[in-house]
Amino acid sequence: MDEEPVIIKLTHDQAFVLSDWLYEVMMQSDKLGAIVPDRAVWSGIYAISGTLEKSLAEIFMPDYAGRLEQARQRLLDAGGGAEASKNGSSVPSGDDISS
Repeated sequence: MDEEPVIIKLTHDQAFVLSDWLYEVMMQSDKLGAIVPDRAVWSGIYAISGTLEKSLAEIFMPDYAGRLEQARQRLLDAGGGAEASKNGSSVPSGDDISS
């Protein structure tokens, strides 16, 4: 089978917030096994996380927490919260994130 990479498009804010969440789930707790019991899925999760880490300069900045909160707020303001999912709307995509 051909193993061509899949490209996922995220806005910078989406990538930043997702990266923080993945880090929390994967590195700061034992939540990954509870959230995703199928260990075969972990390979994709680790690939996405690694690609995000290489793409985001903010994760190394001293004002990380403030930048993260601002990104979260922008996503929520744009309709990226739970209500957007219920209504079928989506946050615009932007940056290519590929492995």
